[in-house]
Amino acid sequence: MLGFAALAMTACQSAPETTQPEPALEPGPIAAQTASDPAAVPSGSAIIDQSVAVIPPDKAVPTKYAAFSGLWAGRLDGMYDAKLAVQTISSNGKVTVTYAWGTLGDNHPGEAAGVGRIVGTTLKLERLPNGADLSFVMRPDKTLAGTVRLAGQTYTGVFLKQ
Repeated sequence: MLGFAALAMTACQSAPETTQPEPALEPGPIAAQTASDPAAVPSGSAIIDQSVAVIPPDKAVPTKYAAFSGLWAGRLDGMYDAKLAVQTISSNGKVTVTYAWGTLGDNHPGEAAGVGRIVGTTLKLERLPNGADLSFVMRPDKTLAGTVRLAGQTYTGVFLKQ
């Protein structure tokens, strides 16, 4: 009987619990998405059309402006997918961009072309057709701190170069 009780107690014991670390608050890299695999794109994601081209800046463009060139991806408020393609940059800081957003508030995913200007470390875009005001600040770690103001709400996030 004593052996049976010891066996029963051993069977009831469970492995010690291991704690999982908390997920990082900073967004990780966001994989490039392609139209060739629509199943790989979650519903509500930001998608930049594949025809959008980034033209490398001319040598006359100051390095601090040229750093903005390229495709950037991030999450606003840690949950809303967004992408920014800084397509052209002139030597005076004028830019052309394409901005794509996933589901954001009452806005369904979309994409808009825009223009703006870099002053110091800040890229400020003119208001987009959907009413959004966007700005991006180049941080010392070469990421962008993005701010989107839309319909009375402000969303912020970190954008990583892709």
